[in-house]
Amino acid sequence: MAESATIARPYAEALFRVASQADAGSMGAWSELVSEMGQVAANPDMKALADDPNVPGQKLAEVFLSVLKSPVNDEARRFVNLLVENNRLTVMPEIAEQFHALKNAREGSSDVEITSAFPLDDSQLKDLVAALERKFARKLYPTVTVDSSLIGGVSVKVGDEVLDTSVRARLAAMQTTLTA
Repeated sequence: MAESATIARPYAEALFRVASQADAGSMGAWSELVSEMGQVAANPDMKALADDPNVPGQKLAEVFLSVLKSPVNDEARRFVNLLVENNRLTVMPEIAEQFHALKNAREGSSDVEITSAFPLDDSQLKDLVAALERKFARKLYPTVTVDSSLIGGVSVKVGDEVLDTSVRARLAAMQTTLTA
């Protein structure tokens, strides 16, 4: 949704600047807090509460902040209050996504989405991530999902690049070749 991405960008950039100016080593804490805020804001119950015109802004901010498990500092409280005042709390998941993209760009790293036909054990995941880090020449933070419809192999997405070595993709390519 391009509109929410456009709305979220200045908020994500401002939040990233605040996190960058904080103590050294606090970027990790900010990253965890922003991720949690994005997850809470994406919850259907929280969305319904945020969209309810009968809920006062201060009450919405209090409820949102009370649900968070991570420690919330004054800057984060002010940020949530600003989002509530501007009716932008529902954009928080997109803000979190853009915040992490800015963080990754600064660190020279990326998130990688790995979809596997079967569960990967720790050593398999470690070997796969090491090979991908060599290929993409940057640090990667993996998220793994299992999709048995792949039949075998893995599908990897880093940014806008996709490597699909699954059996399903190979069969689809073979079908295309045979029917052409």
